[in-house]
Amino acid sequence: MTYELKLNDENGELVQKVEKEKPFVYLFGIGGLLPVFEKNLEGLAVGDNFAFGLSPEEGYGERNEEAVVDLDKSIFEVDGEIDEELLQVGKIIPMQNEQGHPLNGLVLEITDQKVKMDFNHPLADQHLHFTGEIIEIREATKEELSHGHAHGPDHHHH
Repeated sequence: MTYELKLNDENGELVQKVEKEKPFVYLFGIGGLLPVFEKNLEGLAVGDNFAFGLSPEEGYGERNEEAVVDLDKSIFEVDGEIDEELLQVGKIIPMQNEQGHPLNGLVLEITDQKVKMDFNHPLADQHLHFTGEIIEIREATKEELSHGHAHGPDHHHH
């Protein structure tokens, strides 16, 4: 499928655009998408267009102030030195939490000792609006079903 994701409504800021040249390939019914997204695509045929909105609850949830944290600057050291290129306000840095889950943190502020980071999803608290078109529907291959995701033309396309 192709789609555009905008904030709030069809006139909102464009967050993501998927073109026909590189469509979004999705294995239906595996639950890889937001449930409401999947519900809105159910029963569509090739060439059908879709448009729907998601509330923050249906999308990426509410902002959580506890996800804004002060971290010791030392954890950003590589070989005892701070990577100044990496550590800049406004940059999103991939990190892990205590359980080893990947998280993206947005750098809000840097002081001598601390780095304030926001681990909220960038689309938290946002109303999302999707529009798009179904460009192809086919049966999933056995391989795709066993892997739990669709494969693009080059087999492993993420």
